[in-house]
Formats: sequence, C-alpha cells, structure tokens
Amino acid sequence: MQYRTLGNSGAVVSNYALGTMTFGAEATEEQSRAILDVYFAAGGNFIDTADVYSSGVSEEIIGRWLADRPDVRDRAVVATKGRFPMGQAPNDVGTSRRHLVRALDDSLRRLGVEQIDLYQLHAWDPITPLEETLRFLHDAVTGGKIAYYGFSNFLGWQLTKAVHVAKAHGWSAPVTLQPQYSLLVREIESEVVPASLDAGIGLLPWSPLGGGWLSGKYKRDQPPAGATRLGENPKRGMEAWEARNADPRTWGVVAEVEETAGRHGVSASQVALAWLADRPAVTSVILGARTTGQLADNLAAADLRLTPGETERLTEVSQPRVGVYPYGPMAQEQRSRKLVGGR
Repeated sequence: MQYRTLGNSGAVVSNYALGTMTFGAEATEEQSRAILDVYFAAGGNFIDTADVYSSGVSEEIIGRWLADRPDVRDRAVVATKGRFPMGQAPNDVGTSRRHLVRALDDSLRRLGVEQIDLYQLHAWDPITPLEETLRFLHDAVTGGKIAYYGFSNFLGWQLTKAVHVAKAHGWSAPVTLQPQYSLLVREIESEVVPASLDAGIGLLPWSPLGGGWLSGKYKRDQPPAGATRLGENPKRGMEAWEARNADPRTWGVVAEVEETAGRHGVSASQVALAWLADRPAVTSVILGARTTGQLADNLAAADLRLTPGETERLTEVSQPRVGVYPYGPMAQEQRSRKLVGGR
C-alpha cells in the first residue's frame, strides 16, 4: 500500500480506499466486518461510506466495528456523504443547511464518532444556493464536526465555482472530489480532471472496474447470469449489459487489460486498478467488494507496476470518443502553447 495526502490537506490516506456500499445489502454484517479486517490488515486506512447506503445500515456496521477496535479507530480515516433522500419529506434531501444539519448529526451518531474526517456532498443540488451549502460546511469544520469536506459527482464548472466561492468568502476549502472513473469511463478527463489539478483537489474514483466489466468476468455476446451484479440485473445502472456489449470499444479495452494481466500473471482487475491509481490527480481508488476474496485480489494491485509501454497501450485503447469541438485534437491544440517559437 502507498500513502498520499488527502487532496490539498495534510491528512494521509492509503491509495486504495474501502468502499462500503455493499455493507448491509450485498454483504451481511459478519461479511462486512471481515472485509474491514482484511482491508486494515493489508495497510489500508481509508473507509468511504454514505448515509444513503442501505439507508444508514452501512454507517451503523462501520460504527460498531470501530467501537470494537479502538486501536484501529485512531488510524482510520472515515469518509461519508450526505445529500440524497433519507425520508419522504421535501426537506429530507438536498444540500440545504436544514437537511445537512440533520444528515451530519445522524451520520455522526451512526458511526459513533465525534468528528467525521471527510464529509462529502453526494451530488450537486441545483436548488440550494451554493453559498448556503459552503457556509454550512465551513461552520462544520470550525465547529469540529468534520475535519475536511469534498464533493461527489460534480461537473468541472461546479467544482471550480465552489472552490472560488469558498475562497472569496474566506471559508474552508474543499479537498476532494469523488467521480466515476475507469478505463471504460474517462470522460471526466476533458473538464473535471483539469479543474481538479488546477485547484489541488484529490480525486477518489468510484466504480474503478466499470461495474465489474474490467474484471474479465463478462464475455462478448454472452448475457451475464449467476451471482454477479449484471447477472442479477442486466439493466443495472450505467453499466447495463446491452449498451456496453454492443460497443466495440468495451471489448478492445477488456482484451488489452486481459493481455496485460497475462504477461504479469495477475488478475484483470489488478491491471485496471493499477492503471487508474497512477492517473493525474488521483489520491485514492475506492474498492467495492462483496467478499474478502474479491477484496484481497483487488488489494494486490498495490504491488503491480505497469511498464510505460503497457500504460500507454491501455490509455490509447481506452481513449473516450469526443467530437471535433471542444475536446477534439485540433481544439486541444488551440489551447496549447509551446515555450519557444512563433509561427
């Protein structure tokens, strides 16, 4: 395991974080506690959860596990999120002060901690004034309820606006952004990654295996079946089977990942994770696992070093499709400048 600063903060986290969306849903409490044990035994120290995961059960499982391991609690960096609905009322959702006051207090209670290390807005709220949200987060920092804050699923302009609004008011600054990012989903490189680099924001990619596609468990034109996420629900979310199976790019990426894995004698998952962990602005890659076996395999990516040639081939085959403007090669050239030479 390697360690990096949490974005532009002084806190230090492992470069692989443990995502806990499966806790209380796809993993029982006993399985979840075993996953936590394996992760910390491997040198990890960064737990990511959210109030909406299993309607608070994920946070409760983590809280009980931390209470049983006070030595680990001192080492653990705990991150959670608020924003999505936790009830049926109009104010049970969003990033208003009213909602976040309750959401944060509830997360503190479920986790059994006095301070949350990283509190994240789970998504942009188009209704609440940004100043209201950022002032709440600043107050939570100065009040000691959270150490740092960040965002999830923000666009580039939203991140940049938040950074500068906080700066203009002299409020605490965000340190992280949690986007979807993998060899199959690289669209954030056009705007989100440059915005993060500009602001010193650390990226915490979720779904680094593209919903399981980069693990090599799915085969071309063979509908998934069995105890996998797509086997249980082929139309599940953004990684739904039909669209990705019909896209030749998917299988070109998978083939390159598997070929690279074969040369190293490792799993396809480890190759995909190793590539992502070394991308610009990435602080920590969020691993999600149903079992300790899956987690152990993913954690082995920390020991994998891809050659420059392998990284280049993976990057080339997974290039996202863009239009001519504003992200095409000629448009990018318009925004570039050499240190020497005019015409």
